[in-house]
Amino acid sequence: MNPRDIIQILVYFVVLIILAIPFGRFMAKVYTGEPTWLDFLLRPLERLTYRVAGVEAEREMNWWEYTKAMLVFNVLGIVLLFLIQLLQGHLPFNPLHLGAVTPWHLNFNTSVSFVTNTDWQAYTPETTVSYFTQMAGLTVQNFLSAATGMAVLVALIRGLARRTASTIGNYWVDLTRTVLWIFLPVAVVGALVLVSQGVIQNFSPYLTVHTLEGARQTLAMGPVASQEIIKELGTNGGGFFNANSAHPFENPTPLTNFLEMLAMLVIPAGLTFTYGHMVGNPKQGRVIFFAMLGLLIVLLAVALASETAGNPLIRALGVSGPSAMEGKEVRFGVGGSILWATITTATSTGAVNAMHDSLTPLGGMVPLLNIMLGEVVFGGVGTGLLGMLHFVILTVFIVGLMVGRTPEYLGKKIESFETKMATLAVLIPAATILLGAGLAAAIPAGTSSVLNHGPHGLSEILYAWSSATGNNGSAFAGLSAATPFYDIGLALAMLIGRFGVIIPGLAIAGSMVVKKSVPPGPGTFDTTSSLFSWLLAGVVMIVGALTFFPALALGPIVEQLLMYAGKMF
Repeated sequence: MNPRDIIQILVYFVVLIILAIPFGRFMAKVYTGEPTWLDFLLRPLERLTYRVAGVEAEREMNWWEYTKAMLVFNVLGIVLLFLIQLLQGHLPFNPLHLGAVTPWHLNFNTSVSFVTNTDWQAYTPETTVSYFTQMAGLTVQNFLSAATGMAVLVALIRGLARRTASTIGNYWVDLTRTVLWIFLPVAVVGALVLVSQGVIQNFSPYLTVHTLEGARQTLAMGPVASQEIIKELGTNGGGFFNANSAHPFENPTPLTNFLEMLAMLVIPAGLTFTYGHMVGNPKQGRVIFFAMLGLLIVLLAVALASETAGNPLIRALGVSGPSAMEGKEVRFGVGGSILWATITTATSTGAVNAMHDSLTPLGGMVPLLNIMLGEVVFGGVGTGLLGMLHFVILTVFIVGLMVGRTPEYLGKKIESFETKMATLAVLIPAATILLGAGLAAAIPAGTSSVLNHGPHGLSEILYAWSSATGNNGSAFAGLSAATPFYDIGLALAMLIGRFGVIIPGLAIAGSMVVKKSVPPGPGTFDTTSSLFSWLLAGVVMIVGALTFFPALALGPIVEQLLMYAGKMF
C-alpha cells in the first residue's frame, strides 16, 4: 500500500476525532436549550419560524404525537416534491427548458428517495431536473430529511435519559433547531470553502466548448456547491451530476475530497458524544463511538487489502501501471477512493467518487455489508445512532439472559416491549432487502435490468435493494433501475427502511420515558466498559452474518473465488 494512503487515513481519523468531540458537545447544548454562541443571531429567526408556522414551542409531545407530526411532515414533503418535478417546465431557473419529470413512477421514486434521506437517482440529473428543482426541491429535502433523522434520535435519547416523564420533546422544535443551529451554519461556510477550491456555483446556461481534438462538448453548469455540502453533511448523497463526487465540478481537488469525507462522518461521530452528554454520562457515548470506530476500521482494512492486491486477471494481461486502479478515481488513488467508499456506505450518504461495480468482489462486498448491517457503523445523521441504540438494547437483553436477571440500561429496566421493538427495527430492513432481492432475481422484470450475469449480477441486485432499504442511495452500477418494477419497488423499500426503523425507535422512547430509575445492584452489567463495547460490536457482526451470509456467499464471496480461478463476469 502507498505510504501516502496510510498517512491520509491516519490524518483523517485524527482530525475526525478532534472535530467530533467539541461538535458533539455543541449539539447537546442545542437540544438541551443551553446557550450557544449562535443564539443572538438565530433565536429571533427561530421565534419567527414558530410564529409563521403556528408552532407552540413550549408544548411537548408524547411519542405518538411526535410520530404523527413526523409522518405528516414527510408525506407532505413527498407530495410537494412530486408536484415540483411535475410542474418544473413552468417554474423559473430552467435554462434548458426541461419539461416535467416523467414517467410518474420515476417522479414518485425520486420524491420518496429525497424525503427518506436516500437520494437514490434512477435518472441523469443534468438532463432531467432544472436548477429550481435542484434547489427548492432536492436541496431543501437534503436539509429536512437529515433534520428528521436527528430529531427522532434526540427524542429517543430523551426517552432514555428522562426520569418518569410522559413527553419526549416537540418534533417541530427539534426539526427547526437542527436546521438553524447545526446544518445551515456549517453548510454556508462549507459551500464557500468548496467554491474556493473550484466547485461551481452559478445559474449559467450549459456551456458548449471546443476540445483540443476539435470536438464540441457541452459542460453542465448550476448551483452545485450549495447542494454538495449538505448532501455530504446530511448524509444524503444525491449528486448534482450523474458522475456524483467523481465529477470535477463537485469534487475537484484532494482537499475537497478530504473535506467532503469529513463532512460525511463529523455529525454521526459527534452524535455519540452528544448522546453521552444528554444522558448525563459521557462514557456511555464513548463506548458506542469506539464500537462504531472499531467496526469501521476492520471493514476499511478488508476493502483496502483487497483493492491494493487488485485483480490478478488484469495483472496477468501485462497491463502497465497498478492493476488496483481499475475503477478508482485516478486523482485520489486507491486510498482516497476506498476510504470514501467505506465511509459513504458506513454512513447513509451514498455519494461516490469511484465505481463500486468495478471493485474486486471482496472490495465491493464491504460497502454492501456496511449497508446491510443497518448502516450503524456510524450510520446516517440521527438514524445511525438510532439503529445502534436498537443493538444496544439487544446486547443488554442478551447480557441479562447470561447473568439471569432483568436487563437494565441507564437505570431503567429493558422489558419485552423494548426488546420486541428493537428486534423489529433490525428485522424489518433485513427482510425487505432479502425478499426484494429474491423477487428481483426470480422474475424477468428484475433480471432484465441486470447487465452482468452470474454472482456479479446477483451482487448488483443485492446492492440496489440494500442501498434503497438502508436509505443509502449509492449504486453498484450495472443495473438499469429506471423501470416501473425498480422505481416502485425500490421506493417502497425506501419507505419501509426509513420508517420501519424510526417508528419502533419512537415507540421505545415512549415506553422508556415513563419508567422509574432503578438503582444499580451487584448484578448490573456495566455498559460503560470496554467489554460492553466489544460485545456491542460483536452482536452487530453476528446478526449481520447470520442474516446475510448466505446471500453474500452466492454473490461477492463466490465471485472472488471464481476470480482466482480465472473467471470474470
